[in-house]
Amino acid sequence: MQNLHLGTIGWSYNFWKGPFYPQKTPSKDFLTYYSSKFDTVEVDNTFYRIPSEQAVTKWKNQTPEGFLFSFKFPSVITHIKMLKECERETNLFLQRTALLGNKLGALLLQFPPNFGINHFSDLAEFLGKLPKDRYYVVEVRDQEWLNNDFYSLLRANSAALAWVDSLNMPQIGDVTSDFLYIRWEGNRAKVKGTLGRIEVDQTEGFGAWAEKLKPYLGKKTQIFGYFGKYYTGYPIADISRLSVLLSPNPGRNTL
Repeated sequence: MQNLHLGTIGWSYNFWKGPFYPQKTPSKDFLTYYSSKFDTVEVDNTFYRIPSEQAVTKWKNQTPEGFLFSFKFPSVITHIKMLKECERETNLFLQRTALLGNKLGALLLQFPPNFGINHFSDLAEFLGKLPKDRYYVVEVRDQEWLNNDFYSLLRANSAALAWVDSLNMPQIGDVTSDFLYIRWEGNRAKVKGTLGRIEVDQTEGFGAWAEKLKPYLGKKTQIFGYFGKYYTGYPIADISRLSVLLSPNPGRNTL
């Protein structure tokens, strides 16, 4: 399924040694091994700092053709400055991620709960200034955003509304762009996520998500989906589980 890209949120987890990474794999080789199994990853550490040229070039060289990196915008842009007076940081972030060339997936603007609807004009101005040749995603954590004006703003800028499976927001189905972006965040209060195994049963959730996504697979819509370690506790297995449900040949494991 060339239009379906499923991966995890991050890859640098030592507790995946054994269940996923071979025991003797050094951490510097995690990405190489990961990218031999999956075709995409969401890079979480860019939320904390803008990546260096050296880091981005290394990631590019460690992965095969066809691999896609999606990135979180740095928190200095989304959380600290909340889109105001952040031109320098935004331009630097866009320049660094552009070094990936055709390995660049989507760029996620994930906002905190206190980024409310009163920031509508800030978001409109920010999106309007972004280069138009990339995939942008917006994730909000205040339910007041979920209205037609917000959806129209995203459509006008070809930005996707992140579909998120978490406790913080209701599940939505509004489509605002020509691609989808799903994040399975889960419940941090119930799942440790560091045990290297499934901790909670999400059978019902997988079934519901498969039915929700199947129509878009048929339409050849590009779908990016990323599992966090708090969904079931083991994102590697989550990818396989959903891939099987979405496969035209059900029952075949992807790993």
